[in-house]
Amino acid sequence: MARSVDRDQPESPGFELDELERSIRSSFRLRGSSSRGNSIIDDEYELQWAAIERLGTFERRVRKSVVDENGSSSEDQKVKKKKVVDVTKLGASERRLLIEKLIKHIQNDNLRLLQKQRERIDRVNVKLPTIEVRYKNLSVEAECKVVKGKALPTLWNAAKGIFQGLAKVPGLKAKEAKISILNDISGIIKPSRKVFRTIVLIVGSLFTQGLSGLQDDSLTRTSRVWKDYFIASTGRTVRQVTQEIMEEVSRREKQAGIIPESDIDTYMKAISVEGLERSLQTDYILKIMGLDICSDTMIGDVMRRGISGGQKKRLTTECGFKCPERKEEAEFLQEVLSRKDQEQYWSRTYEEYHYVSVGHLCKKFNAYDVGQRLEEELSKPYDKSQCHKNALSFNAYSLPKWELFKACMVRELLLMKRNSFVYIFKSTQLGITAIITMTIFLCTRLGVDVFHANSYLGALFYTLIIHMVNGFPELAMTITRLPVFYKQRDFYFYPAWAYAIPAFLLKIPISLIESLLWTSITYYGIGYSPEAVRFFRQFLLLLILHQVSLSLFRFLASYFQTPVASTVSGTLTFLVLLVFGGFILPYHSMPSWLKWGFWCSPLTYAEIGLAVNEFLAPRWEKITSANTTIGQQVLTSRGLNFNGYFYWISVGALVGYVLLLNVAFSLAITLRKQPGVSQAIISQEKLYQIKGEEDTKDERKLHDTSPSISPRTATEHKRTGRMVLPFIPLTVAFQDVKYYVDTPLEMREQGYTEKQLQLLHNITGTFRPGILTALMGVSGAGKTTLLDVLAGRKTGGTIEGDIRIGGYPKVQQTFARISGYCEQNDIHSPHITVEESVIYSAWLRLPSQVDPTTRSEFINEVLEIIELDGIKASLVGIPGVSGLSTEQRKRLTIAVELVANPSIIFMDEPTSGLDARAAAIVMRAVKNVVGTGQTVVCTIHQPSTDIFEAFDELILMKRGGELIYVGQLGQHSCEVIEYFEGITGIPRIKKNYNPATWMLDVTSTSVEAQLNVDFAQIYRQSPLYRNNQELVRQVSKPPPDSSDLHFPTRFPQNGWVQFKACLWKQYLSYWRSPSYNLTRMIFVIISSTVFAVLFWKHGKTLNNQQDLFNMLGLMYVVTNFFGINNASSVLTFVATERTVLYREKYAGMYSPWAYSLAQMVIEIPYVFIQVGLFIVITYPTIGYYWSAQKFLWFFFTMFCTLLTYVYLGMLIVSLTPNVQVASILQSPCYGILNLFSGFIIPGPQIPKWWIWLYYISPMSWTLNSLFTTQYGDIDKEIMVFGETKLISSFIKDYFGYHHDRLGVVAVVLIAYPLILGSLFAFCIEKLNFQRR
Repeated sequence: MARSVDRDQPESPGFELDELERSIRSSFRLRGSSSRGNSIIDDEYELQWAAIERLGTFERRVRKSVVDENGSSSEDQKVKKKKVVDVTKLGASERRLLIEKLIKHIQNDNLRLLQKQRERIDRVNVKLPTIEVRYKNLSVEAECKVVKGKALPTLWNAAKGIFQGLAKVPGLKAKEAKISILNDISGIIKPSRKVFRTIVLIVGSLFTQGLSGLQDDSLTRTSRVWKDYFIASTGRTVRQVTQEIMEEVSRREKQAGIIPESDIDTYMKAISVEGLERSLQTDYILKIMGLDICSDTMIGDVMRRGISGGQKKRLTTECGFKCPERKEEAEFLQEVLSRKDQEQYWSRTYEEYHYVSVGHLCKKFNAYDVGQRLEEELSKPYDKSQCHKNALSFNAYSLPKWELFKACMVRELLLMKRNSFVYIFKSTQLGITAIITMTIFLCTRLGVDVFHANSYLGALFYTLIIHMVNGFPELAMTITRLPVFYKQRDFYFYPAWAYAIPAFLLKIPISLIESLLWTSITYYGIGYSPEAVRFFRQFLLLLILHQVSLSLFRFLASYFQTPVASTVSGTLTFLVLLVFGGFILPYHSMPSWLKWGFWCSPLTYAEIGLAVNEFLAPRWEKITSANTTIGQQVLTSRGLNFNGYFYWISVGALVGYVLLLNVAFSLAITLRKQPGVSQAIISQEKLYQIKGEEDTKDERKLHDTSPSISPRTATEHKRTGRMVLPFIPLTVAFQDVKYYVDTPLEMREQGYTEKQLQLLHNITGTFRPGILTALMGVSGAGKTTLLDVLAGRKTGGTIEGDIRIGGYPKVQQTFARISGYCEQNDIHSPHITVEESVIYSAWLRLPSQVDPTTRSEFINEVLEIIELDGIKASLVGIPGVSGLSTEQRKRLTIAVELVANPSIIFMDEPTSGLDARAAAIVMRAVKNVVGTGQTVVCTIHQPSTDIFEAFDELILMKRGGELIYVGQLGQHSCEVIEYFEGITGIPRIKKNYNPATWMLDVTSTSVEAQLNVDFAQIYRQSPLYRNNQELVRQVSKPPPDSSDLHFPTRFPQNGWVQFKACLWKQYLSYWRSPSYNLTRMIFVIISSTVFAVLFWKHGKTLNNQQDLFNMLGLMYVVTNFFGINNASSVLTFVATERTVLYREKYAGMYSPWAYSLAQMVIEIPYVFIQVGLFIVITYPTIGYYWSAQKFLWFFFTMFCTLLTYVYLGMLIVSLTPNVQVASILQSPCYGILNLFSGFIIPGPQIPKWWIWLYYISPMSWTLNSLFTTQYGDIDKEIMVFGETKLISSFIKDYFGYHHDRLGVVAVVLIAYPLILGSLFAFCIEKLNFQRR
């Protein structure tokens, strides 16, 4: 017998289980074997349950349950032994078997499981926590900036906004207006009712944002939302509350003598207790959703039904509208509010139809009995006693602080493991760079004297740069993760500090490894002071400096939030820190009023620490002729003459910077809001229209219109005959199509032996002109795969089978000219308008024989038929951030394909993500296209009845890529219904039930397993299969007097037209990208101003070699950082457009060379402006020599250099799959360019085995040109390392710059952008990182 144990007595779960088993065996022996079969099992289960109830605490009872000992769930097993288990110790196989037993048929057993849980709770009268939300007079307004002309974020509008924001002068203040989004919304969201879904469908997501207070700054909320009854602070997690409910249920069941069903008891206990590494809830969701990977997602309360749909219809019936019998309510409610769709539901045949406005419907609702009851209920104060004490917890977070910190640490460590390639790649490139650096500054080549001290200083300076630049990828990686962080922060997953501290702590080992790697390779290889303590001091300083770099760029990313702004700010910050760091311009050469900047730069302390660590070593204590040590002389010349203890001051200062920057990072992610849509911009014309200045006239005109023609009828009348452009109707026939991919590594590790995995199995069918075909199936059936195979969009795998177009074998290049493909992802250029997107597609895809007038009319008709004419001036924008909504993007995707006038159109889920009305608009447009004789096929997922029955034919696939139905739908889907109802065991469809939903339900994998049938085999044995085979054979033969498709050119337009069209789009995109172009202009202005102030009139102040080094350092910093900023900024822009390029290249719109040339040409004017701004600010202030020749050389060199860097950034993007990899790859590239620039170590001092890198580095030619043209012909005598020498001679001897070779330099400077641009175009053409 199980003994009762005191709650406080510690006892292992294993001991409890042993005690339970002994008790059960003892009890069972007393009962003997008096019965067999199920009675034995029932008795055994009762005894086991009784043993569980004898446990001493509710907590232990909640952790114990009874499961099948063998885990089998087969129905034919007569006797299944039971065992007692600890639900917190369930293994993966036990969880899987339990879920499979609970849910065999997903459609039925899921609801049954929920109902059984509810019945168990209700049986013992336990009340579940519920919540009620009330809102009254909720209004949302958007604050818009009013502009003249088109309301687009151009460079001009953005620049004006900046100046107006800075000026704050009443006369210059921008005009603003408030636009109403939600107006006076009231209601109650009651427990166990699906109200939220309906409301969101009607008023949009801004409603929920208004309730939760998550609006953007440009939105203003005015409302009264009841919050007082929410105050029920329990300080417990949802899991803890669930566990308490489970304990109460168990206690009451024990009192009532109720024995629950074992599987339900195990499931409910497992999801309520802590201790499971992976929750049973996750396995449950994986089962019902058919997903392979799922996060810990909480399911909603769907145990109770909502109110009937009758009340939703009565209001519209009173207003004169009626929902058709086969029409779904959600679609009816949306379309009845539309001016274009309302008339079709007019039910008062005895009255003439008139448009019923939304305002009129609102008044009717307020007067309706439902509206009256709502107002009456809202007027009464809420009874707080009705709110369950455990309904809400007002603790901000669900876990204690320590648990939050541990969870974030584990998550951060997991992400670092998954990004291990990034860290390995960074460490590898750092090691390679260290080896190159060591072999350049080889210890055997350097002496301990004043001359070679410059090489040691150059090596130390380069070490600083490398460790700072090595942290730059942290910026891109942080930005990539910010959207997820903001979402989780705003949902109170964890506080910002719990995210910030692990991000800092777990990077320390990375810094440790990389700093140790660098120091180990370079310290003794270069030949620094050999004392071991100095080795470890340098290592410690580089370790902290690397942390400073990571912390700095992490903070900048969190503050500026967008890729371009963060990149520019990071480059500018690095530049300022470097200029004030004391190496480019020594401390004593800085203006006295700016010397505070020297002490504010962390690079100052790093340089002081490294310099005193090296040059105060014993080997540098040799006395020179100046009666000072060599080390002191070197430090003094560089303004670094500090005592040895300054090393530890430097260490302390850098540690302080690390802490300060990480605190700033934590504050930034705490206080900064998620970057969303910038302030809304509206044109004056649109504002007048919205404000209603013309509404009265429009309304009057509407009522004066003849009642016989509704708006929708008139629109459709206008659309008649829209496809006036000629095309060739074509049939697509495919037979025995198979598709294979390489077997994933995960499957091979699980024992799958085949080298290839087959995704499509003998797919046969046809797509014919004038017939709208639906391609359907459950998730994983291969719908999109088949569409990609037929359309030629696959980038990998093996395709077998016969595909014919018009009876002839398919040739992809020709096929791309006569087909269109509407992708599911809606990929478009974000910086052009809707109309411009369609114009661009028509310009490049329509035949050259179509004149501009016809093309323009055709474009307007397409915009009208897809109902985009009302938003044709809207910017496309970035998905989820700005621009068009999901359904608008979907319609634009269809429009850019329709405007090409293709014979065959493939559409991948054209209605996914759309509401009922938007989906109806799309399908109406598609039906119009089919009516002209074009061939259209759509993959579709869970369509409504109206959309499903708009199709003519259906191809239905099962999971695994096999066909189970190919044929006609029939009127009201009668053909499909008749076919599947003819299969034994398939239930008949209910009246007015959606046939698409019914079809997918009865052909699911679970039903197939339940009926023990193979739907694919049934189809292959049916007459329908034989008829389809015969049809395919017929259409696979070319019609008489026909010829195979042939076009004289590969593309519809010649190369010049392609270039003009691409350049036109790039011009618009660049002009409307202030985040890219305006930002880099501001960068030039700010940095040029800094240089002008720091190097004021230094250009002609030349007295010794240090003055020349200062000017060369200035040229080095300017060209290097201006170039890097341009190259880094262009990464995101080109990467975004490259995704669009892939789609347009597949469509055969243009040659990649036309795109690449346009991308290169559009950069020229912007680079020209950058160079102009820089020279206007710096040339006179720094005091360079004024002569036309020197000025033009300076301008020419800067222009070629910045253009080279821009094209280098484009090339890096074209070589990498994404921006993150590109940003990592660019770091070593810039490191090598810096090392071989001729500044850190002059060309003549570079070892001969590396001199070739010096000659191919564009930076070396840039410094050669700038320095030589300014000073290469100056015959002024200066002091150089203690002797007098001409400037021109010193430059020639020390740097290897020859004034008489400037012609060669000019040719090389011109060649670099040409070569890099050509490589960019070549890589764009040949490399494809899109995987399909």
